[in-house]
Amino acid sequence: MHQNRVATISHPPHHQRNTLPQAALITALLAPLAAAAQTAPAAAPAAAALTSPGRVAASTIQGADTAWLMVSTALVLLMTLPGIALFYGGMVRRFNVLNTMASVVGIAAVVSLLWFGVAYSLAFTPGGAFGGFIGGVERMGFSGMEFLGSTGQVAVSHIAQHVPESVFAMFQLTFAIITCALVVGALVERMHFGALLTFTGLWLLLVYAPIAHWVWEPGGWLAQLGALDFAGGSVVHINAGAAALVCAYALGPREGYGREPFIPFNLGLTMAGTGLLWVGWFGFNAGSALAADGRAGLAMLVTHIAAAAGALSWMGAEWLARKRASLLGLCSGVVAGLVAITPAAGFVTPRSALIIGLVAGVACYWGATALKRKLRADDSLDVFGVHGVGGLVGALLTGVLADPAISGVEASFVTQLIACVAVLAYSLVMTAVVLWLTSRFTTLRVREFEERAGLDVSLHNEQIGH
Repeated sequence: MHQNRVATISHPPHHQRNTLPQAALITALLAPLAAAAQTAPAAAPAAAALTSPGRVAASTIQGADTAWLMVSTALVLLMTLPGIALFYGGMVRRFNVLNTMASVVGIAAVVSLLWFGVAYSLAFTPGGAFGGFIGGVERMGFSGMEFLGSTGQVAVSHIAQHVPESVFAMFQLTFAIITCALVVGALVERMHFGALLTFTGLWLLLVYAPIAHWVWEPGGWLAQLGALDFAGGSVVHINAGAAALVCAYALGPREGYGREPFIPFNLGLTMAGTGLLWVGWFGFNAGSALAADGRAGLAMLVTHIAAAAGALSWMGAEWLARKRASLLGLCSGVVAGLVAITPAAGFVTPRSALIIGLVAGVACYWGATALKRKLRADDSLDVFGVHGVGGLVGALLTGVLADPAISGVEASFVTQLIACVAVLAYSLVMTAVVLWLTSRFTTLRVREFEERAGLDVSLHNEQIGH
């Protein structure tokens, strides 16, 4: 996916028994061939590595890596549909469940078509003079992303030259979908459906695509600086968390917030969504190795360890603060651990993953409780408290715990801090700009009587079964 994660496929030399008689015999047999080689024309040089998307011989595609990336793509899409839909749908009130789920489905459709039309090219192609900040237009409408069976050629990305670009682009699309869907958790129960879809389209183009380019395209300025983000700590989680916080402030609190009990519809759905997220996250992180190799296996292992550690540390913090452990707390802790390990998954050992998960569980519990009260924002489902805080924890700890022996790259806490601040600041400011632009086209918030009646009926004329 990214410059720091491009897989290198190598095969160790076979061990040989090199006795003197065997060596002499081989030399004698090869002598005529060596003499002939002196007069033979030089072999053609190996094809130069691509610096932008292009075509290669279909025979160079690695089948196992392609298969794993296709499976990972399905797993990451499963995280949103139905993972996030169930996770969020179970936490809102009964009369807003269908609107929450419709929001996730609508976002998946809008992002998919805009990714095809514009966003993929802006995120994952070189941008010429502006390459450090935004990509070019050569892949708009997936132009040139072809499979030419008649000539044995296939389009590939310069970032992953061993898999078809169609698979790479689809894998990256699922990351864009889930990032936009995460923001829904901050604005549920009060935003117009049309306004949400308009906001999502603009936010994808003006916020997500540039940040993805900064971090994951080799010419992006944060990639050039050496920032490490294996699978989306900054691009996905810090970015979505910052956007969620701005949306919560812009829309204002829900009617009755802080005065009325907001009873979740069904935490069983939330637990089912958590399970889908946990399983799907293996595609999210291990798939980001872009190969079916040892690094993918390590990423899968550390992802699971961090998730378990996050669940237990959140539970411990909740027990100390409230003398009880809750299902919602366990589910939130799982997500906290998964979020925090995301930027580090291809760079750290299992022991470091344990540390990251334990720290994230406590930090995100604080983010969803004490910090939320200090910020005074009705971030309905704690997107900033879990994803924003967890992404920051994971990105910064990557700078401390990344092991050069795993990836061959050196980590820097200062560089990670710069990347975190840059992404956070850009997302905060540009999300506010996108909300303002959206408000020029449509009303952001529903009317009070529509909110009181519930968005399922007032916006969709539907209601969940009794």
